Amino acid sequence: MIKSTVLVVDDEANMQALIRMILESAGYNVIVSDRGETALPHLQDLAIDIILSDLKMTGMGGEEFIRRARAERPDIPVIVITAHGSISSAVSSIHAGAADYLTKPFEPEALEIAVHNALKLRRILQENQRLKADIRQRARSTHTLLGQSEPLRRLQAEISRVASVKTNILITGESGTGKELVARAIHESGHRRDHPWVAVNCSAIPHDLLESELFGYVKGAFSGATQNRTGRIEQAQGGTLFLDEIGDLGIELQAKLLRVLQEREFSPLGSNQVRAMDVRIITATNRDLRAQVEAGRFREDLFYRLDVYNIQVPPLRDRVADIPLLATAFLNEIAADMGSSIAGFTAEAQAALSQYSWPGNIRELRNAVERALLTATGPLVERDDLPHSLFRPREQAAATSAVSHLPTGPLDEWLAQLEREAIIRALKSCDGVQARAAEILGIAERSLWHRLKKYAIRLQRTPH
Repeated sequence: MIKSTVLVVDDEANMQALIRMILESAGYNVIVSDRGETALPHLQDLAIDIILSDLKMTGMGGEEFIRRARAERPDIPVIVITAHGSISSAVSSIHAGAADYLTKPFEPEALEIAVHNALKLRRILQENQRLKADIRQRARSTHTLLGQSEPLRRLQAEISRVASVKTNILITGESGTGKELVARAIHESGHRRDHPWVAVNCSAIPHDLLESELFGYVKGAFSGATQNRTGRIEQAQGGTLFLDEIGDLGIELQAKLLRVLQEREFSPLGSNQVRAMDVRIITATNRDLRAQVEAGRFREDLFYRLDVYNIQVPPLRDRVADIPLLATAFLNEIAADMGSSIAGFTAEAQAALSQYSWPGNIRELRNAVERALLTATGPLVERDDLPHSLFRPREQAAATSAVSHLPTGPLDEWLAQLEREAIIRALKSCDGVQARAAEILGIAERSLWHRLKKYAIRLQRTPH
């Protein structure tokens, strides 16, 4: 297990040495600072778990430092050290947010107990934050699995079938269909529901940083590794690790992930210590991984490790019966956030939502509802409040036709035309908003910008 780190702030060299000796003997990492001013920059270090601060120091006093520390890092418990005659000051610090206090001189056991209890408090605070995030995420995730259509029933049956087994799951489907939320539903329906859920988007983290993000590292593993860092695999111990956009994983990292899956163990970067892994792996992609394998961009052995059971998430156009329920759920959620009193859709607006093919799937539907709420002025969302892109059947049919017909020219030219059509279609679906179009296409906004230049696409936003 990676050691916890204690920041000690005290201007007495003998006291610094004593505390360091006690805590390092007890298995902690210790960082020492001789005054509040020099300790403040350490608050930016995410590896700091506990702060141990004297009250009486030269320069910035302990009370001022503690106040600043609590303001900048409320997640780190503070233990106050004070002389026997200043207990009233220590009590005042407790009222200001300190977790505990020690009076000089103190026994080594008392220091160890105080730090141990403060560490337990920090873990409780972190768990509370995680649970709050879970509650918000679960509230959002229910929308994706809302409905009564036959494709959704089949999806729910598959989730139930695999929820309580250890099998690796590969979730596939178009961008915007809610693959992460399906993975989350699998986690929450199984035996690991009370253990961590950790999600990593492999396309959102630079390749040279993704390895350290997954495996963590120890101090000195590379330039800039000034402290130990817990990786996502270790954070997910006992629970589920969800790797989204797995098709974007680099070949070298694919080999390392394969070894972890085979051996069920891993090591942080720079460490020789091997740690057992008790984590369920769920992956997702909107790419054709079999084609990636054939093209030499994805390891075949890793593909078969991940694709033990495949769940295909249906596109929204195959769930037409669910669109009214989903749209209403999004409207209620977004209206509550906005403080809007809009209560629903007119019949004409509902019909327009159900007749559109939703190339961006559920993500596009939510964006359309949000925009409609910004536009609407009456008690209900009118047809005219919806994005104009929903009423362009000819352009939509042309784009769909380009996808459905077989190529007749050179493959590279056909793929370029297909990509150009997809970009234009996504831009029109969100009225030219590039950030939303990139989200629909499942690519970075910067990547979309390069493609706009490459294909000389200039799409004007519709005036209102």
